Amino acid sequence: MIKTAEEFQGALKKKIRKVTGEKIERASRHEQYLGLVEVLMDELSELWVESNDRHYREDAKLVYYFSMEFLIGKLLDQVLYAVGIRDLVESGLQGFSISLNDMLDEEKEAGLGNGGLGRLAACYLDSMAALGISGHGMGLRYTHGMFEQQIVKGNQVEVPDDWLSDAFSWEVEKPTRSVVVRFGGHVRGEEVEGRWVYFHEGYDAIRAVPYDVPIVGMENGQVNTLRLWRAVAMRDMDIDAFHRGEFIEAVRHQSEAEAISQILYPNDQSQEGRILRLKQQYFLVAAGLETIIGRFVGRGGELSRLSESVAIQINDTHPALCIAELMRILIDEKGMDWESAWEQTKNTMHYTNHTIMPEALEEWSYETMKNLLPRITMILDEIHRRDRIENPELDSMMEWGKIKMATLSIIGSRRVNGVAKLHTEILKEELFAARYQKNPDQFDSITNGVSHRRFLIGANPNLSRLISEKVGEDWKKKPELLQCLTDYSEENGFLDQLHRVKQGNKEELAAIIQRQLNILVDPNSIFDVQVKRIHAYKRQLLNILHIMHLYNRIVDDHAQEMVPRTFIFAGKAAPGYYYAKRLIELIHAVSEKIEANPKSRDLIRVVFMPNFNVTLAERLYPAADLSEQISTASREASGTGNMKFMMNGAVTIGTLDGANVEIYREAGWDNMFIFGMKADEVLRYYRDESYHALEEYQKDPRLKRVVDQLINGFFERRVGAFQPIFDSLLLENDQFFVLRDFAEYMETQQVVSRYYRDSYRWNRMQLANIAHSGFFSSDRSIQEYAARIWRLGGKS
Repeated sequence: MIKTAEEFQGALKKKIRKVTGEKIERASRHEQYLGLVEVLMDELSELWVESNDRHYREDAKLVYYFSMEFLIGKLLDQVLYAVGIRDLVESGLQGFSISLNDMLDEEKEAGLGNGGLGRLAACYLDSMAALGISGHGMGLRYTHGMFEQQIVKGNQVEVPDDWLSDAFSWEVEKPTRSVVVRFGGHVRGEEVEGRWVYFHEGYDAIRAVPYDVPIVGMENGQVNTLRLWRAVAMRDMDIDAFHRGEFIEAVRHQSEAEAISQILYPNDQSQEGRILRLKQQYFLVAAGLETIIGRFVGRGGELSRLSESVAIQINDTHPALCIAELMRILIDEKGMDWESAWEQTKNTMHYTNHTIMPEALEEWSYETMKNLLPRITMILDEIHRRDRIENPELDSMMEWGKIKMATLSIIGSRRVNGVAKLHTEILKEELFAARYQKNPDQFDSITNGVSHRRFLIGANPNLSRLISEKVGEDWKKKPELLQCLTDYSEENGFLDQLHRVKQGNKEELAAIIQRQLNILVDPNSIFDVQVKRIHAYKRQLLNILHIMHLYNRIVDDHAQEMVPRTFIFAGKAAPGYYYAKRLIELIHAVSEKIEANPKSRDLIRVVFMPNFNVTLAERLYPAADLSEQISTASREASGTGNMKFMMNGAVTIGTLDGANVEIYREAGWDNMFIFGMKADEVLRYYRDESYHALEEYQKDPRLKRVVDQLINGFFERRVGAFQPIFDSLLLENDQFFVLRDFAEYMETQQVVSRYYRDSYRWNRMQLANIAHSGFFSSDRSIQEYAARIWRLGGKS
């Protein structure tokens, strides 16, 4: 390991000369960055090998985390911090007149995820490495990510995310570890030496090539692996077709194969899109499991004891085919009987449910599954048949020509967990009530967490330094020690320091907004932030309607005591989600309306920051005063943005939904703003269908006014654009209760303004949120998974 700045400088000079043939002074900034990463990868390689060898020597149980996305963000700063050489490297770079900040800016963010699901997976990998757990990720290497979001005339436009246009220097290609994944064809069975054997024939073979990315533990020598798979055609271009002039047909197979790892979450509005998604899911589990079983057997493992040495976590239903695929490997390739294979499969698999939203509980067409994965379908048929015999009274895994992946995940997993207390209760009492009653010990609740190393220590260094000055450095490895800050809640000098840190972060964000969007915002205003995937149940619309109400108050000259606010939005809409795209357009339309009126723009501003990603998040969370967590109660499983805001001192305004319930428990009712319907009220309305949106609309003239403005020409340049939003509220009966919660939300926002005027009261609320955020570290979550789900410390 490099020990001095001089040693680092020597290594960097050699690396850049090797890469470019030039002296370091003549290398471009990007070449300097590439050289820096190569130096670090050399440093990590020995630790990486030693970590793997150590866990095999100790016969430690291996954890594999399967997820369709890993939103890992930039890695350079995290690696420098974890290895403990950040100051050394910064000093060494300064000797060459190179700024570390320039190197950090040079890094592109990996396009491997989109939202909370992928960021959670990345936080969990970070925590496993930090805690010394041998836990590895399995994902896909998307050539173009999900998409890069651009805003053109107020509308989202999707363009490819070309994050791989230059080399991704943190990855190591392992072509010799490639495996073959099979699609289509047919299955032939025959008796061989007294047992029934299945042969998969006429299939389309695609090569899965692995790329390994190091996940580095904080100053503990642990380096785990995120393995990403790329799809490569096994057949060359059809040269005869090419010479016949059939150019598209000549490369059809290559294009279809490579499409599997091109884009995260391809639009599934078409049958072709749905087939591609299913291909992606099976490609991931088949490639990943082939590697896991091959490595296990190659190290002398006994398959009859697989579950004692391996734990597999299914992150939502996307990798649910792990269950059927592991059965296929154990039976078809390893010769196990069904009962033995099922025992090992069920005790190896664990399922995390992330949603109760019907459209997100995946179901696949039986015919599509059968055509694409004939042997897997046979295994699913047998799992279903046996479950019907054993549990005839429970919900069926297959019905109406559909295969329910959540039900498969429960049937085939040892443990099933929700991701917040309320969410788990809904799973047990509503969604999977019968299966919970049959097997209550199978279900558990583990509240999500976030990496405090990235989202507090890395994203907010000034706040981190201030915390360490007061309580020492131990909180960085034991974030629960943040609660020691409560001892200073009445110390006005410390509260002033806390305010100055927040103000500095707001000024930095204001500069970014002006530079990127040419919008001048007031850092002394309330920074009111809602950043998350654009979706109806997350209720960006409720926020927007409140802003429209404030605008109306201003133009009516009823804003004498209004506290200035800057409303900041960010998030992507799925390419096929028309309603969400209209919400983005509405945010921009409201912003334009406010900017056009001198009276309103002095009091409120609306900013939409395009292409939300980890890098942008790391600037938004530290600068936020108010965290908007306003989803319809019972709809949000957990949320993790709420935790990141809390760690950085933002005060939550929200419903009692998801992990807001735990924030309420930890921070206390007097340190957040709660409003709206409770989960039991929402669920009751859904059951008895007694809600009438029209009544809510008609009884409140303030609400009626803003809803009417969606379609009455108020937005002169966008006549008709927001009819779908209007229709969702009245013709579709406001299924997420925006109208029902509007009045209470508006009144609660008035309380926010009143509290913000009292700076010391607000600063104490910020401090309370920071002090009680240690519970929401992903380290705590992973410790609970290790003990209760994966049984790393014994049986549970």
